[in-house]
Amino acid sequence: MRPFSRLAPLLLLLVLVSPSSPQPQELHEEAGGLQESFLRCVSRLSPDTADPSELVHAPADASYPPLLASTIQNLRFASPQTPGPSLLLTPRTVTEVQASVACCKAHGLTVRARSGGHDYEGLSYRATRPSGGRPFGVIDVAALRTVRVDAARRVARAQPGATLGELYYAVAEGSGGALGFPAGICPTVCVGGHLSGGGFGPVMRKYGLAADNVVDAEVVDAGGKLLNRSAMGEDLFWAIRGGGGGSFGIVVSWTVSLVPVPSVVSAFTVRRLLRRGDEDEEAMLLLLTKWQLVAHALPDDLFVKVAMEPKVDDGGKRRPLVVFKSLFLGNYSGMITQMGIHLPELDIKPSDCREMNWIQSMLYFYGYTNGQPAEVFLDRTLQPKEYYKIKLDYLTSPIPATGLSMLFTKIVEEQGGSIDIDPQGGRMSEIPESDTPYAHRRGYLYNFQYYVKWGGDKNVSYEEKHLGWVRGVHELMTPYVSNRPRAAYINFRDLDLGQNVEGNTSYEEAKVWGRKYFRGNFRRLAMVKAEVDPDQVFWSEQSIPPLVVARRKRKGQRHAGLVLDI
Repeated sequence: MRPFSRLAPLLLLLVLVSPSSPQPQELHEEAGGLQESFLRCVSRLSPDTADPSELVHAPADASYPPLLASTIQNLRFASPQTPGPSLLLTPRTVTEVQASVACCKAHGLTVRARSGGHDYEGLSYRATRPSGGRPFGVIDVAALRTVRVDAARRVARAQPGATLGELYYAVAEGSGGALGFPAGICPTVCVGGHLSGGGFGPVMRKYGLAADNVVDAEVVDAGGKLLNRSAMGEDLFWAIRGGGGGSFGIVVSWTVSLVPVPSVVSAFTVRRLLRRGDEDEEAMLLLLTKWQLVAHALPDDLFVKVAMEPKVDDGGKRRPLVVFKSLFLGNYSGMITQMGIHLPELDIKPSDCREMNWIQSMLYFYGYTNGQPAEVFLDRTLQPKEYYKIKLDYLTSPIPATGLSMLFTKIVEEQGGSIDIDPQGGRMSEIPESDTPYAHRRGYLYNFQYYVKWGGDKNVSYEEKHLGWVRGVHELMTPYVSNRPRAAYINFRDLDLGQNVEGNTSYEEAKVWGRKYFRGNFRRLAMVKAEVDPDQVFWSEQSIPPLVVARRKRKGQRHAGLVLDI
């Protein structure tokens, strides 16, 4: 082989990822403006779209503000000053998604995909800085929300705009209550983003993450092509199951494996208020210390989490309230037996327990404890919109009493928030960390969530005090949480960890935050990105950057993906 021909594939790939490549945006400027040119593009690529103007919305259109605001869950990013998309696209069919992606690429727009708008940093619909880099379009797939259940095969197929509530309802109805799905408790979170990042839930110790139970998918890639699992290949299929939304394409359908659930499950919620005196605090410290030692190692059918929050007592003083909340896949007598064996210090009694079916337990964990019907899950508007900030850590060893005492002090501060601690272990520890991008498996005992919310006061210092609280707790916990790297979770996206430079993402720079989310899997994710989206059509402040890896092939080895013969 001549030297130039051997180098040609690598040179071509380097040109594709080069930031100096010409921007296609220039092509539309002489054609009468972005929106008009985009409408013509959509009409050409999706001829079945009767009225493209119902798909393409520009900032000057009356439809743009309410559509953009419709699923913004974090009100911090709902102000008119928040940098928004050049175009908001609302496809109703997969073909329209394909056309939207292809036309964004042709017009030099990067793409952000939105399903439910619960992204904690709002990166699915906003930029962090005013315009100056490449403009972007938001492809909102909320209208793609079909769910189909095949109970005989124990699978369900859900489009990205379907909420977890709609998925749970369809699974329970379609299986007569015999099947469930291991995912989160917030019913208005959409499956598009939830499965892309992993998906915690109260049965993850039994069945793993939501993403661990994905068996097939369809993706619209950076060129607008529709790919099933076979066509996308196993590298891309691996990347979309936990690599985070907004980096590799738009998943337009997920096929998930459903899990058996008993006809009766049990739950309890037990509250312990710290009152006056060192003796009361010492007793609670002993209880939490014991809980930390056993909760991650309980039988897989038993999930017991802890929350800490402030409560005002009868004297008007803020005091720490510690809440133990549990789900057991069985009747309450079995739950009491297991708690008596493993955590007798909590002293669970029959009067503390409630029996229900699986879908009612999901309502219960979300906060619907008064026997509300399962149809509540079909209400897509029940999630209140708030101003908030969330950060997350992982524990690889229990927090000592000193650290717990500091948390009690932080909880009762005036601008304080709440803390949730979810145990892992069980199935979460059995799945190899390389099976999906979610790498926090064996040895990671708990995830530790710091949450603060506040009202709509526009005073900047008021917001900063709350942000200061959550960041202060995160800093305070540094000695007690995972390190090298300090682990984080992509579905609890946190821009405090670092972010990409607008329009010019470096893999080396992105490792600062990427290894915290994905550990050693970050490198493989970046290699997949270079293979499927070298131009970074899908870009945000924390999208995966491309990494081109070139090495000499072994004798007899065929070219595969990013391994180039040089």
